[in-house]
Amino acid sequence: MTARRWRIGTRGSALALWQAHFVRDRLAEADPGCIVDIEVIRTSGDKVQDRALLEVGGKGLFVKEIQTALLEGSVDLAVHSLKDYPAENPPSLALACVPQRQDRRDALVLPTGRALEGLSAGARVGTGSLRRHHQARLLHPGWRVEGLRGNVDTRLKKVDAGQLDAVILAAAGLKRLGYEGRISRLFDPEEMVPAVGQGAIAVECRSDDREVLSVLGRVEDTPARREVEAERRFLRGLGGSCTTPLGINAQLGSDRVVLRGFLASVKGDRHLKDRLEGPAEKAEALADELLKRFWDRGAAELMDRE
Repeated sequence: MTARRWRIGTRGSALALWQAHFVRDRLAEADPGCIVDIEVIRTSGDKVQDRALLEVGGKGLFVKEIQTALLEGSVDLAVHSLKDYPAENPPSLALACVPQRQDRRDALVLPTGRALEGLSAGARVGTGSLRRHHQARLLHPGWRVEGLRGNVDTRLKKVDAGQLDAVILAAAGLKRLGYEGRISRLFDPEEMVPAVGQGAIAVECRSDDREVLSVLGRVEDTPARREVEAERRFLRGLGGSCTTPLGINAQLGSDRVVLRGFLASVKGDRHLKDRLEGPAEKAEALADELLKRFWDRGAAELMDRE
């Protein structure tokens, strides 16, 4: 019997390749003997590094070219960071699989050898996320929070070179790339609400590709999927994009789920924050309830939709 060959489309950053190799290994476990090729696709988001994502169209720029390759049939599945995966996608594509989730928290990284106690009240802290920017300023009003682009290695080099006193990055990316020891402080989700899907991987394929869907079904992690679906339900209901200063996190226990939400205006002068807890099987209904609370408390005004 001829071995099946799967072609994975991915970005070429170290983190994207780690994720693609992780999915490749899970595919090999689910379909022993298969051959998996990894195809690197350069996206618009990779090409534009000198401007903030808000100025150039948001994180959807990190998936568009990969989705095109998937639609054209040059790859069989695509691997994305789920926090970069748009709320709305072509109906001919499906979020086929959410593998086991990594740490969802945000992490503060200082220069090598620097202790957290030495970080001044007026520290220069870099982040590429408005969500992190505004929550960091609420926690530490004295911090001078600056924009930051580039992959994980680039950002670590900037802080080690003294261009910044600290940077805020996703804990999942640091752990996946072997930089867990660089984490100076983890932000609890209660104080800094993570992004939609943070720490999770999105595996996408064509909606009508039953063979790929069948194999990916064996890679699916049910708790991770349930968390992500609740978070994305909130995102779609709000009408937010990848550049909205929005945090929404569902944390599933054995029989309970905690939902935390954060929304700020683009300028950061106004914000909403709330949480709900309830039965695990009602995660999406709780997302709807939390969404209603946000609308009732003025979410439209924060998003300039009066």
